[in-house]
Amino acid sequence: MVQLSFVLLAAAASGAAAFTASRGEANLASTARPSSTAIHATRRDVFARAGASALLPLAAAAPARAANAPPTKEEIERIKVGYENIKYLLANWEKETTVCRENGGECKRDADAVRKYMGLRSTTDPLFQIEKVFAKVKYMDDIDTDKLEAFFEATEDWNTAMNMSNSMAFISQFGEYNPGGGKDEVLKYLNEAQTQVILAEKALKVILDCVTSTA
Repeated sequence: MVQLSFVLLAAAASGAAAFTASRGEANLASTARPSSTAIHATRRDVFARAGASALLPLAAAAPARAANAPPTKEEIERIKVGYENIKYLLANWEKETTVCRENGGECKRDADAVRKYMGLRSTTDPLFQIEKVFAKVKYMDDIDTDKLEAFFEATEDWNTAMNMSNSMAFISQFGEYNPGGGKDEVLKYLNEAQTQVILAEKALKVILDCVTSTA
């Protein structure tokens, strides 16, 4: 009788173990099998990635198209305005390069206006980084090709005059405070800056004539 009880208990335990194992396998299979929601999510990810990959070449091409585009009307207008401003500076040189204290105070020569008119002070200046606009001129369809050589020479002259006027104006501004300096040094380098602005004005006139002329 005792032996029979042991046999029955062993059989029950074996059956319970087998049932538990079968449930575990079923749960594992259920966990391993992807749900329909997961399948749809995976498909959405694939399509989203494919779409993003397709857009990448377009995004990369946009800056390239902008870089190879001719100057806009607004950019051409910047050259015109900058040229007129430089003409004004040269016509009113002493006035524009003289700063007086308020209420009839002392006046002194100041070269800061040179850097402003040449587009070297602020991003809002018409001639600020204008060389980037010059680089687009070669993409203009209606440009007079007979003037291109003069245009490229003028852009080189502009760059040289711009850099030199910037240097001369900077030295002039601090000429009074340098060892051995004084008002004479300020005026000396201010005059040098004026010479460079005159050269810049001539170069900009050639550039403007080229970009506003059609073949």
